[in-house]
Amino acid sequence: MLSRITAAGLVLSLAACAAPRPRPPVPQAPTAAALTSLPAPGGYQVDSGNSELRLLVYRAGPLSNLGHNHVMVNRGLTGTVQIGDSISASSFSVRVPADGFIVDDAQARQEEGGDFQGDIPQEAKAGTLRNMLSAAVLNAAEFPDITVKSMTLAGTLDALSADMEISAAGHSSRISAPLNLQGDAHHVIAVGSMELRQTALGLTPYSLAGGALQVQDAMQLKFKITLATD
Repeated sequence: MLSRITAAGLVLSLAACAAPRPRPPVPQAPTAAALTSLPAPGGYQVDSGNSELRLLVYRAGPLSNLGHNHVMVNRGLTGTVQIGDSISASSFSVRVPADGFIVDDAQARQEEGGDFQGDIPQEAKAGTLRNMLSAAVLNAAEFPDITVKSMTLAGTLDALSADMEISAAGHSSRISAPLNLQGDAHHVIAVGSMELRQTALGLTPYSLAGGALQVQDAMQLKFKITLATD
């Protein structure tokens, strides 16, 4: 009985902040045709109602069967995009509220399939979120926002590369991410998918029992940023 209680405690304590098993990026399904030209120069707002950041987080360690793989979704994105006369003259700044993550939404898990089968108990979701926001990981009480700012943009409309500065939990890091732009008469949509490591963001992967139960350093990041151009 004691061993079952201990195992349950380990599961509920497992923090899924940012750490999946490495795998090739899985691009999001296109929602609009590829852009053939940049929108008119000017400032645009992020359409929060149609934007999303998603993290796929994977368990690890000898006791990994006691934990879960997790899907973290944040739909609270805000920010601005400045469109210039060219890609290199454009820029963006996005704010992600740390406490805006939804852990293991049933629909999101179903969409990801494979490694995310089955529903997660509510108490396990709450424990995962609590540990994710704790001082040991995102430290949301002191740093309520994750910010992403472009440093340079290069490439073509269907194969962009963004050199970005990400600030999370008081740490600033530089990473590069692939993007592609889609659009219609009313929206411009930037989508992308990449592997991202917690340690690259200055974060420490969570572990318990001397590493017997842990989350992997690598996580899968997927995003869809929509701009309203009306």
